[in-house]
Amino acid sequence: MAVSMTTFMLFSVLVFAPLCLSHKSNGGYLYPQYYDHSCPKALEIVKSVVAKAVAKETRMAASLLRLHFHDCFVKGCDASVLLDNSSNIISEKGSNPNRNSARGFEVIDDIKSALEKECPGTVSCADALALAARDSTVLAGGPTWDVPLGRKDSKGASISGSNNMIPAPNNTFQTILTKFKLQGLNVVDLVALSGSHTIGNSRCTSFRQRLYNQSGNGQPDYSLDRSYAAQLRKNCPRSGGDQNLFFLDFVSPTKFDNFYFKNILASKGLLSSDQILLTKSSASMDLVKKYAENNELFFEQFAKSMVKMGNITPLTGSRGEIRKTCRKINKS
Repeated sequence: MAVSMTTFMLFSVLVFAPLCLSHKSNGGYLYPQYYDHSCPKALEIVKSVVAKAVAKETRMAASLLRLHFHDCFVKGCDASVLLDNSSNIISEKGSNPNRNSARGFEVIDDIKSALEKECPGTVSCADALALAARDSTVLAGGPTWDVPLGRKDSKGASISGSNNMIPAPNNTFQTILTKFKLQGLNVVDLVALSGSHTIGNSRCTSFRQRLYNQSGNGQPDYSLDRSYAAQLRKNCPRSGGDQNLFFLDFVSPTKFDNFYFKNILASKGLLSSDQILLTKSSASMDLVKKYAENNELFFEQFAKSMVKMGNITPLTGSRGEIRKTCRKINKS
């Protein structure tokens, strides 16, 4: 009897061990070891392709991280953002948050191609996106985390969801927080994930209203440092130059660190959605100050919030599919 009980307990540990590190979603589980047997080299392949892409263009780290964010906030983390237009799909790539700004699709194509060569029909595009976001963060000098895996890919897209669910640079604090709460995220996640703006660029059109008072009170936005604003105006004119790029963190634009929060404290947050973290909520203001003072604390929370975001209503089990190519659904 003792031997039988010991055997049963050992069996239970082996069977349920992955679930201890997993995240339950829609009747299925995501866990880091998902591909250990079906595609053991999956994580290594993603990391290698991302490393080559970022070595070629440093900005790609921020682009891949943003792509995962823009995927998860629309119908969950299901790779819907990767789908091109087709006879029955209107691509999310044409939405306001993505048009002329979403990037990294070719890198995901390269990742998927390498994965299909190694283990056909096994690794989802949604998981590839989640892994690429983590690897991009690490390559830029940021924290690492175990990525729960097991997502399936959607068979459709939602341009209306992309237009309405993704927080915009000019949204009010309450609107942005509401959009986060609709995804099961809170103010801590909002501030921590906003810290991803420590790398990457933004277009002139995303912050022009702060420079030229296009919001209506006859005065520029004085929550933006005046000398910094004057510097920005040189390449962001009152009209034209919409696509001109500016560093989100002008101090260390390619390094993942907490200077984003230090810039906000100095009234040098580029986007309105950055600066309002300090000015419109005492809870977010306290977090901005804490992360500005403690890089390790920011890294720790960013990793936790990325895992939480990556767990937004993924498709699991028999729901969804494993796309052969990330830009289109499989043929029925």
